[in-house]
Amino acid sequence: MKSAIETEAMQQRANDKPAQHAHAPTEPAKLCLAHVGKRFGTGATPTIAVDDFTLDIAQGEFLVIVGPSGCGKTTVLNILAGLDRPSEGSVALDGCEITRPGPARGVMFQDYALFPWQTVRGNIGFGLRHGTPGDGLSDEARAQRVRDCIDLVGLNGAEDKYPHQLSGGMRQRVALARLLANEPEVLLMDEPLAALDAQTRLILQDELLRIWGQDRPQASRRTVVFITHAIDEAVFLADRVAVMTTRPGRLKALIDVALPRPRNDATRASAQFQALCQDIWGLIRDEAYRATVTSTSEEGGSKR
Repeated sequence: MKSAIETEAMQQRANDKPAQHAHAPTEPAKLCLAHVGKRFGTGATPTIAVDDFTLDIAQGEFLVIVGPSGCGKTTVLNILAGLDRPSEGSVALDGCEITRPGPARGVMFQDYALFPWQTVRGNIGFGLRHGTPGDGLSDEARAQRVRDCIDLVGLNGAEDKYPHQLSGGMRQRVALARLLANEPEVLLMDEPLAALDAQTRLILQDELLRIWGQDRPQASRRTVVFITHAIDEAVFLADRVAVMTTRPGRLKALIDVALPRPRNDATRASAQFQALCQDIWGLIRDEAYRATVTSTSEEGGSKR
């Protein structure tokens, strides 16, 4: 039986405005967050990062979370990853509570986090050699999966290069290929394209949707939770956009992105795309202003 990566590699070869509240997902829930809260610190005035956050994310859905700086987006992602525990509420994958990291959930951060002493091939295959995703695979099966991932993200010819020899876009492709090589069911992505220049960022948005399989049925795709500050990026990638309030982070609105797939440059130029971006900015603008004022006030107080 072919692995998911092998199947993807073979395939690689071969005017409405949004509602304030999105429709319920048609696919079964893959991830569930129920009344999640997170506090940091103890005593009379702990910092409440996230408060009463409830959201179901469907199998095969591409969900993007946006919100002002410091609103708790990364905290939510870390809780989904099992890197942190909620102070209240619960999170579940396929109905099973998430209490720690696991191979079914892969995480990709803004920092490439590549091993400088490993080649492209070595970085991509690291989890297969040293983690549970490679259990039961022969050396040849591991090597073939790495080759398939290299092909999938378009790094053919760069297999033996080291990270310092790669551009930022190529490094991020390596990080994505390493994530995919472990074949997680869920991709958790914390601003993975934020550090790239504008042109590379647009190209990798297109590539990410291709690799995710936007032209395949939803049931056969991986589930993605993606964090970004860029509203246009959120609209281009997402099935739904979750808008968070300023701290404490709550779910302010869920926006359906009813743009047809596959998406491309024509999508970005469409009136529907621009309208969605404006609507989401309208939801975030006041929150972002409050976050900026609060941050400035806190910094001023700390200097006194």
